[in-house]
Amino acid sequence: MRTDMLRRTALTAAGLAFAGGAVAGPVTTAVATPTTQGKPVTVAQDRKGGERELGVRYEAQPNFYYCGPAAARNALSVQGKNIDVDAMAQRMGTTEAGTNSINDITPVLNKETGKDAYQSVEIRDPKADDTQTDKLRADIVTAIDEGHAVVANIAGTATDTDGGTHSFEGGHYISVVGYRDNGDTVTIADSADPTQATYRMSVDNLADWIATRGYTA
Repeated sequence: MRTDMLRRTALTAAGLAFAGGAVAGPVTTAVATPTTQGKPVTVAQDRKGGERELGVRYEAQPNFYYCGPAAARNALSVQGKNIDVDAMAQRMGTTEAGTNSINDITPVLNKETGKDAYQSVEIRDPKADDTQTDKLRADIVTAIDEGHAVVANIAGTATDTDGGTHSFEGGHYISVVGYRDNGDTVTIADSADPTQATYRMSVDNLADWIATRGYTA
């Protein structure tokens, strides 16, 4: 696992301290209503013609700052794991300021999978270049083919393939649970809003959404 990712480039849904010391206020737009217990949203598994989606037992995050633990919980659910999100939040060091870095999520995922399946990857630039986008695409395809989902730390606004916009200016964590068109399009499980539990996005838009932060795959 990479451990050199800069904390200042891995802000969270609640906002964290910048290098200059200023602290962003909590972002309340990511507040989510939990799904009804016992009625998870699932994504059907399929693989043909350069596409595959993993079955995820979706749960929404219970508050605005649990997006990191919730994204990790949704990612692990594709492996049939059912993990208490509060316990996961404690292990990640999640507070009302959010989850500090993708590097706090990677070791938790590895412990639950029982192997070093996950590695943190950083996109430091304000916009992903072709090399970074190509690596993200390859990492997603490899991870999904191996049966585990990707978790990404994103920030800003991105548009999905249906033209819908998803805005998290203070930062957010999502799970990537599938791909099609050989990885040019990805399926996202988003814990923020159960009415938009899953949506698809081009990998180019996702790479730019991750820019300045990172993902684990």
